[in-house]
Amino acid sequence: MNLPLWSTVKTIIKVESERQLKYKTEFSIRYYISDLTEPASEFYQRIRGYWGVENKVHYVRDVTQGEDKSRIRTKPLPQILAIARNLALNLYRDAGFDNMAQAKRKCQFSLKQIATLFRMK
Repeated sequence: MNLPLWSTVKTIIKVESERQLKYKTEFSIRYYISDLTEPASEFYQRIRGYWGVENKVHYVRDVTQGEDKSRIRTKPLPQILAIARNLALNLYRDAGFDNMAQAKRKCQFSLKQIATLFRMK
């Protein structure tokens, strides 16, 4: 293989996946390149770990916080709201919540709960 611009590439990985949805099955293929040489099982763990974090963060932001539905497009407001959403998620996690939807429900109707998040008396 001759890739002069990627002279440090040592591994090319092809991942084929299948996902069962309620009424259909989705197939996808993803490719990864790496300068590492390690067993396939270690690459598998790295890839799964990456997508675990990606899905955990983006799912919460998209579904629980409705980020994709936001109609705000004028800069810098989208960036400011992203910071606010991240702050809320970090406060929820710091307060010990595992379920972000439940945390959001508890906090949106309780000033006492919000004061607790911010460690206010």
